[in-house]
Amino acid sequence: MDTIASWFSFITTPVSWVIVQFHTLYGWIFGPDTGWAWGLSIVSLVIIIRICLIPLFVKQIKATRAMQTLQPEMKRIQERYKSDKQRQSEEMMKLYKESGTNPLSSCLPILVQSPFFFALYHVLDGIASNKKIGVINDKLLDSAQQAHIFGAPLAAKFTSGADSLGADLTTVRIVTACMIVMMSASQFFTQRQLMTKNVDTSVKTPFMQQQKMLMYVFPVMFAVFGINFPVGVLLYWLTTNVWTMGQQMFVIRQNPTPGSKAQAAYLERQLKHLTHTGKVRTKRDRTAIKAIVSKGRERNEAERKFINGLSKAGLAAQPDGTVVKGESNVATLEGDETTSGTAAQRRQQPKRQSKSQRQSGTAAVGGSASGTDADSTGTGKGGTSASGARPQGGNAAQKKSAGKNTGGGSSAAKPAGGGKSGASGSQAKQGQRKGGPQRPKHPSSKK
Repeated sequence: MDTIASWFSFITTPVSWVIVQFHTLYGWIFGPDTGWAWGLSIVSLVIIIRICLIPLFVKQIKATRAMQTLQPEMKRIQERYKSDKQRQSEEMMKLYKESGTNPLSSCLPILVQSPFFFALYHVLDGIASNKKIGVINDKLLDSAQQAHIFGAPLAAKFTSGADSLGADLTTVRIVTACMIVMMSASQFFTQRQLMTKNVDTSVKTPFMQQQKMLMYVFPVMFAVFGINFPVGVLLYWLTTNVWTMGQQMFVIRQNPTPGSKAQAAYLERQLKHLTHTGKVRTKRDRTAIKAIVSKGRERNEAERKFINGLSKAGLAAQPDGTVVKGESNVATLEGDETTSGTAAQRRQQPKRQSKSQRQSGTAAVGGSASGTDADSTGTGKGGTSASGARPQGGNAAQKKSAGKNTGGGSSAAKPAGGGKSGASGSQAKQGQRKGGPQRPKHPSSKK
């Protein structure tokens, strides 16, 4: 570790200068030789570094979002070359190159922090060895050696004998062990919340496998190497882990990855707010709604649920990201299977009638038709009144025909329940209905 730290000795002077400036500030409040003055100086150094790394963190988020947009294409490559892992990896690398994305971009903040980390290690190691380093002179060296954090010297390690620095060895072991555990736990929790809340789990990619591996590898690495870190370095790394965890929680809550559990929770909060107020709160929320509207049919389940919830509340999302009031139309909701009563009636099939129901219905129709025929035959062509009176000068042939009809020898009108109907009184042909309208014959059937 000392050899690696010596490689970054060029940055030792700036790091030590920043620590000394903050020590001067906090020394006026807590005293120059206290652990609070030196510990808060290290914490302030972390804050300054992390603020400078915010643009890089934003770039990391954009790179992660670019990886998310490639998920459908990556899924197609996996399905196409699922039996050939080598070809699958080649196609993935080709896709990364064409889109200009890098799956290792999530490691950029850690890589950039490495020089500052090793420079701080080099400074604290010089304090433990009683050597002047950077801008730290003899007076500051004596002050740093007297500083204790929770009873442990600032430059003490878990494996070093702390008797020379004026502290109890057991106290040093307990303090360093607790800080190592907290440092590893914060690293694990940070990776875990990224994997469980802010990753689209519908697509499995090498990027996800890499993140899952780092979730377990990094805490183990910090636990192993942590026994050789001074207390000040442990404080540095614990502070930067806490900063990363809080920064990531803010990003997951306010700008979640599409298709993740965090996005479902975010859209649920937005829907609840819009239902009560009807207004979009911030520009960031407006941008998120605009992206959802522009997707159209490619929306995921959480986004469809959000759009449907707005429609049910009488609201409509606009292409510019705003939300306006509109009529709720449940029948046309995207992904909603409910329909209106009119549409349901149009799709409803008529009920199938039994043979007895068809016969009773056609018999009634046939009876009414026979009664009408009887009335018409009794009146004749000359026209009659409502009482059935015939004109005096009627035709003899018509009288003879009328007499035959009233005679009982042929098919006069019968009651509806008489069993047979029709003017001819003959049996219906096989395959035809008895009375009433007949089914149309198939073109191929014989007449």
